[in-house]
Amino acid sequence: MRLMIAGGGTGGHLFPGIAVAEAARRRDPQVAILFVGSERGLEARILPESGFALETLPIAPLRGRGSRERLNALGALAASVRRARVLVRGFAPDAIVGLGGYASAPAVVAGRLAGTPIVLLEQNARPGLTTRLLARLADRVCVSFPESAASFAPGKAVVTGNPVRWSGASTTDVATSPPETTTSGGGLTLLLFGGSAGARTLNQAGPALGAALADVPGVHIVHQTGAEAEASVRAAYAVAGIDADVRPFITDMRAAYAAADLVVCRAGATTIAELAALGKPAILVPYPYAADEHQRANAESLVRAGAARMVLDLEATGARLASEVRAMLAADVRATMAARVRALARSYAAERVLDAVEELIG
Repeated sequence: MRLMIAGGGTGGHLFPGIAVAEAARRRDPQVAILFVGSERGLEARILPESGFALETLPIAPLRGRGSRERLNALGALAASVRRARVLVRGFAPDAIVGLGGYASAPAVVAGRLAGTPIVLLEQNARPGLTTRLLARLADRVCVSFPESAASFAPGKAVVTGNPVRWSGASTTDVATSPPETTTSGGGLTLLLFGGSAGARTLNQAGPALGAALADVPGVHIVHQTGAEAEASVRAAYAVAGIDADVRPFITDMRAAYAAADLVVCRAGATTIAELAALGKPAILVPYPYAADEHQRANAESLVRAGAARMVLDLEATGARLASEVRAMLAADVRATMAARVRALARSYAAERVLDAVEELIG
């Protein structure tokens, strides 16, 4: 099989694609895989380390830009579609998997023009504009939340879950393993992160959160800040007298999750899938400017199931987050939430996406 995987830009779009690619290699070691992404996205750094071929396009997002930038972005879109058509003709994929987001659009359009079967991934509870538009060109849409299937034409959506990135371990393997922590004697390890680029709100709140929990024995904070904010956040923790583990980027997120007793994070779909796969209790702070408020919809889906707590971005001060953490200091409270979020994990999501691909190509 020859498989083109289109998209990226952020870890939330890219990492499910890597999970699908790794599952394809496990299923067929001879599979040929080509990623097509954005020149400015995370994929340019991550994919070479993962051993996958990558071609980049000059595509840029259209939403939230001024008129001049939007015209430039439209020009980049046209150039990207032309380049993607060349890549589709040259690579001749049996199918294209679109990962959602603006970076997936050129290859999906090029694939439709070439008559190539197309499968889209929609990770969010509330489908984004790009996916809703591209779904008209797709043969299948693989969704993570059952409620999002109604946004697409009857029979087009299939509920697969959101593929989890870790190589060599299926979602079932991870989800059925016992909870792991590195704390003892009543201590608590908090993992804070806002996606691959960090989150300003959490970066500002983290040091104040640590200070507000100074009276709680054994609290240890691991905070992924993003590269730009690392120095300032590290300094803020030092001023607050908090000995936090501050990192610009956490490469091994599986290990970071495993070491955490409680997670404070954004509510991107890939983060939600990872929390479910590892059964980690979390306080979710949805990114307020996500398209169509999809992060809030993701968080609310978990809150309704008793599988997470939610704090809105405007309310996410150190003091408010500390109050939420204090409500979850008891191990049995966290264990109950962990069990509920673990129950939401969808086993073998990457394999189910591949099943949808193979069904189309015969």
